This record gives sequence, C-alpha cells and structure tokens, in this order.
Amino acid sequence: MQTQQDSQSNQNTTQKTLALFDLDHTLLDVDSDYLWGEYIVNNGLVDEAQYRTANQKFYQDYIEGTLDATEYNEFVAQFLTSLPMDELCQIRDDYIKQEIVPHMRPQAIDTIRQHLDAGHDVVIISATNDFVVCAIAERFGIEQANVLATPLEVKDNRYTGKLSDKPNFKEGKIYHLNKWLDAKRQQGIEYDKTYAYSDSKNDLPLLQWADVAIAVTPDDTLHAHALSHRWAVEDWGL
Repeated sequence: MQTQQDSQSNQNTTQKTLALFDLDHTLLDVDSDYLWGEYIVNNGLVDEAQYRTANQKFYQDYIEGTLDATEYNEFVAQFLTSLPMDELCQIRDDYIKQEIVPHMRPQAIDTIRQHLDAGHDVVIISATNDFVVCAIAERFGIEQANVLATPLEVKDNRYTGKLSDKPNFKEGKIYHLNKWLDAKRQQGIEYDKTYAYSDSKNDLPLLQWADVAIAVTPDDTLHAHALSHRWAVEDWGL
C-alpha cells in the first residue's frame, strides 16, 4: 500500500525525457581526444616523436576495443599539469576553433536542437576527459552540468595528472550516468523515456540501457548489432 509520504513524493516528482549523445564520431566527425593530442604536438607543446607515437598507439587500442582508459587518460593529463589553468584554457579555445568547430555535424546540431525544443534534457556523455568535453559541449549549447566525461583531478586550480573517478568509458558510462540520475532524483526529476545516440561498439552498454537506441554512422560491430536488434541506424556523415 502506498503511504501518504510516498504519494506526496510522487506528486513532487517531475517526469521528463532524456537524450544522451556520445561525442566523438557521433556529434563530431572526428575524435576530439586524438585531435587534442595532434594539436599540442603540432604546436610544439610536447615532444613530437614520443607523444605522437603513444597517442597513435592508444587510438589504435581504442579502435580495437583494448584501450586501458585509465592509463590513456593519465597520459593525456600529464601535459595539463605543466601549465596554469588560464594558459590551458587559452590553448583549448584555439584548439576548439581550429580543430573542432569545422567538424561539428550539422545533423547533430539539428537533432540536439529538436530535443531541446521538445523540452527534453540533453546530456553529452563521452569517454574523453572533461577538460576537453565541457568546452566542446558549450558549442552545442549544452551546459557543464549536463556533461558526463572522464573526470580529471584538479587541486589548487592545477591538474594533478590523475583521474578523480572512474573513466567514463564502456560500462563506466553507466556508472557515471547512474550518479547523475541519482542527483536528478534528489532534485525531484525522473526520466520516463530515454534516448541514446552513439557510433561505437564501446557504447553498447549505454545503448542497451536506453529505451530508444540510435546508431549514428556506426562501426561495423555496432551496425550489425543495431540491425539484429532493430535499432534505428542513421548516417550523419553526409
């Protein structure tokens, strides 16, 4: 039997729709993490030979599904320890203008806008680190509170080179999503319908979690899975 307290709690809960978007090769037609590495190499901010070799190896591991996400993100975060936050933000701003804005997919922008216009909550959920993702999300009109990315540790306004929590990768996306959903419940918000958009087999846990899964210009493994499960498949690469 429902208690009076339960009834009042239900009355105070707002039901909404949630749309989750992967970032790399979904909203963008490039990998923002890999391009960040190439950008700091090309601008002489790190040792070219050492960094590029490692960056390319990690990227290949990602493609093959064998990436150690903690090791990779700590590798990326090492450069961030070398400069004050304001200098890092200036470098990031130029990187986004030069390397990211030209690769924002028009259909991605339109689809996000459709969800927002319908009153849905939109979240960008990415395995890339939060230093990069939060700034890119702003370009799509998504505030930092609605960004789930791999969290890098900051102490005294400097990056430490470590993660502050689990990587937001594969099943890690569900871990961070559940933490975010718990916080929303504390605010009286529940989601009665959920969408998830991704290109990658690495996001199968996220797509399986959602009520509506949309495979966006998917890799071969995700494409086959989407067809066998009758998920929507959309080509945003045109």
